[in-house]
Order: sequence, then structure tokens, then C-alpha cells
Amino acid sequence: MAMQTTTKTLTGAKILVETLKNLGVDTIFGYPGGIVLKVYDELFAQSEIKHILSRHEQASVHQAEGYARVSGKTGVVLVTSGPGATNIVTGLANAYLDGYPLVVLTGQVSKELIGKDAFQEVDIVDITRPCTKKAYQVTDVRELEKTLIDAFSTALSGKKGPVVVDLAKNIFTESAEFEGVKLEFTSPCSELDKISEILALLDSAKHPVIVAGGGVVHSGAMSELREFAQKLNIPVVSTMMGLGSFDQINPLYFGMIGLFGSFSANQILRESDLIISLGARFNDRISCCFPHGELERNLIQIDINEKEISRVLSARLGVRGDIKEVLRSIISRAKNNFIGWANEAQILKSRNRKPEKKSEKLHSFEVVEAVYEYTKNMRLTVTTEVGQHQLWAAKGYKFNRAGQFVTSGGSGTMGFGFPAAIGASIAQNGAPVICITGDGSLQMNIQELATCVEYGLPVKILVLNNGYLGMVRQLQERMCEKRYSQTQIHNPDFVGVAKAYGIEAVRVENTDEIPAALEKCFSSNAPFLIDFVVEPMEVV
Repeated sequence: MAMQTTTKTLTGAKILVETLKNLGVDTIFGYPGGIVLKVYDELFAQSEIKHILSRHEQASVHQAEGYARVSGKTGVVLVTSGPGATNIVTGLANAYLDGYPLVVLTGQVSKELIGKDAFQEVDIVDITRPCTKKAYQVTDVRELEKTLIDAFSTALSGKKGPVVVDLAKNIFTESAEFEGVKLEFTSPCSELDKISEILALLDSAKHPVIVAGGGVVHSGAMSELREFAQKLNIPVVSTMMGLGSFDQINPLYFGMIGLFGSFSANQILRESDLIISLGARFNDRISCCFPHGELERNLIQIDINEKEISRVLSARLGVRGDIKEVLRSIISRAKNNFIGWANEAQILKSRNRKPEKKSEKLHSFEVVEAVYEYTKNMRLTVTTEVGQHQLWAAKGYKFNRAGQFVTSGGSGTMGFGFPAAIGASIAQNGAPVICITGDGSLQMNIQELATCVEYGLPVKILVLNNGYLGMVRQLQERMCEKRYSQTQIHNPDFVGVAKAYGIEAVRVENTDEIPAALEKCFSSNAPFLIDFVVEPMEVV
């Protein structure tokens, strides 16, 4: 819903900037180019919106997503045409699958040149349609303001996600009436008429379990989840994207489910007679662990996105709606108590497999455990790249609040975590952020070390350096009879690289060196890198 406030005539570049201000945008991530110079000129002339210059457009989008995840706002990106636009695609796919709101503004050649293979012209609208909620193109300045309003509304409605607005060069210098529209949002309608069915299934259950997915984080339903679980004493497990939605120290929490989850979490699902799914997608890394229909036995799926319900599994009951609102309705009427089942489930925790050392070398799980113990009272955001280190972080760091764990789930994007940490730090006014990364992943966007330095961001880059593309090597060990093709990598001196960018760094090769390194790292209000040289054949 939009509300008109003022009317005046402005250039398209000015309309763009003023509309973003009206929409509450305070930060843009991007990289300039010739097509969008008029917009950058307008950004130069004002002070309400700050621009963060990344060193690559893909990193701009990841930074904007990190910002969106932590701030709860829409991340905004501005890039030029051609390769500037095509470089955003990986970031869009990542945000699309994990459901975070982005508005990515791309420059385009002038209206009269579109379709004529002009310099740096690409059809970014068609390229990005499969990985965005919607892709727009604006060639008439009179359509600019309302298109931007609709783009933000689309990004934030239902299951959130990225949109692209492709802007023809001609509209930046043309003029039109600026109406000064402000955007107002209405809450989605929830199927509360189905609450009685949920309560009836709870009444007949003896071993229910709650699966907390990313939807709990998106809806801000952490307090409702905690109240629901504790009132009824229902065990809680989570997907990777749901980590932090339920305090992992809470005795009702039993771990992450799926291929790399804990024994207790997966076994509780198998033994349950009612699964209450809160915004979980049940992708193949989860469903592959339950080949005998354990997940579809009395499954209740609650999700804001109707398309997610029964997309992978056949739910006995699907409820479309805001998880916070649905849980409030359940809590007010539920009277069951499953304390006996919760106590019985506690026995399973003792059967969780503990990581084992393969050698006397430093191991990744030892690093993550030490980092958690050192930082557990600091309320820091933790980001990861993708690979073995990501899973060690998910399994070894105990998260207790939504948005604390920022990782790439659906897309599995190497190169995401470091720029996302930059965005997360900016969203928190330059607060320290931990980025746990691998030696392979870090090199995907290592140029963003310059961004950390330029903006003085205290991102703590912790490299679990095993000299391999570790997850690929682990899969080759299991599936290819240890034929390690193209997985051992020659790395640069990460300490030397960091120092070349002006970032202090140290190397750690054994457990005795960890405390001093962490003390030095976190006593500095500046970016810092620790190169942890770990056992290369470690298996997560």
C-alpha cells in the first residue's frame, strides 16, 4: 500500500535517489560505471544515503544480503550495465534461495539502443528472471518511481527475496513529476482457521517435534517458538538456516538435522509421531536421511510461502501464514505437555558422535570450539563461506539468537561469507563480525580485504587452512576411492596477503597458540586475519 505526500518535477537520477530515501534506504552497496554516473552524481550531492564501494559486483550483492540479514531492512545494490550487471547473478541466486530481500539496480543502455548489441548491453532482465522474485526494466522516467515502490514491496512480501530493476540510461537525464510516495506494508493473511486442526493433531500425538527453519528467523518468531516449545515441552531441532532461532543451550534443543546434522536430531525425527515444521524447506540434504517416509508421517508445514508447502514432502496439514501469528494462536489454546517424551529424548544426546583427531596437527573443530568459548559472551555475528569449515561452525559454535549465524544455505556459494560479514558489520554500525572461512572460499572474494580497510571494519577473518577444497576432497574419499582430482590447492601466504592490504595477521599451527592469537585479534578494533593451519585430511 502506498501513500502520496508531495509532487514536484525532477530528473530521473534525482527521482531515484529521493525515492530510495523515502523508502528508508540508508546504505547502497555497489560499483560505478559510465551508464550510472548521473546516479552517482546525485549520491555525491547528498548525505543521507552512504555508498559502500566493493571491489567486485558479486561481493556488492553478498554485502547487501549480509546487511539485510542483520538489519532486517532491504539490501540495495547499484551497478552499471554489461559485465557489471552479469556479475550480480550469483548473489541474486543466493538471496533468492535463502529468501532475503534485495533490490538490485542495474544500468542499461539508452532506450533507443536496447536490442542493438550496443557497448556493454546485456538482457539482464531475462538473465535474472529465474533467480529473482521479479525483474523490471524502466525505459520511461514516468514509470520510475512507481516501479521502485513495487520492487521494494515485492522484495518484502510473502517469502522475501531479490528483485532487479534495470534502468535505461536515458531516464536519468529526463524529467518527470516526483510524487513522493511512501510505502506502507500490510501483514499477510494467515490461515488461522486451521489452528483447531493443529491442536487436534497435538492432542493425538505422543512424540511431537518442532523443526525450526529459516522461516522462524524471517518472521521474527523466536520468542514465540521458545514459549511454544517450553510450554508444551516439545523437543526442537533445526535446519542449518534455522540455527539461532532457538537457543542451542536450551535443554529442549537437540541439534541440526540432515546429512551433516547430529545423531540426536535425526533420530528424534525418526521416532516422532508428529512433525511441526516452521518455515523449513526439507531440501535433499535433509530428505536423503529419511528414505522410509519418516518425514511425511503426520507432517504439519507452516510457511509464509504457499509454494513451499508440500513442494518436497506431502504434508498432512499445510498452513500458509506468518509463523509468529500462527504460533501465538497455538500457544493461547494449547494445553498439552510432553515432558515425558522430552526427558526420554535427552538420552539420545549422549549418543551424538564427537569429532576425532586424525593426527597431532591442529584440527578445525578445535579451532571452532576455542573461538566459541572465547567469544560466547560477546554477542557477535558469525558468517561462513561454504565447505567443511561451514559445517564445523554450524556444529561447534552454539548460536542463541536469530541473525547470529549468516551462511549460504540453498545455493552453497563459496565467496559469500566474507563480503556478507562486511555487510553485517555495516548494518551494526561497524561492530566486530567473525568470518569463518576456508582457504578455497576466501580466495573467491579476497579482494574485499580492501573494502574492510577502506571503511575500517573490524571483520575477524578466521581461515581454516587445510590446503584442499576440503568438502570436495571428502566426497572424493567416499565416492571416488580417494582419487583426489583437482582438490589440493596451492595457497598464497594469507598472512602476507593480509598485511599487503594493511591488515594485521598471524598464523596458528597448534592449540597452544590459539589463546594468544584470539586475544590479539579481538583486542583490535580493526580487521584482523588468523591463518589456522589445520589437518588436511579431517572429515566433518
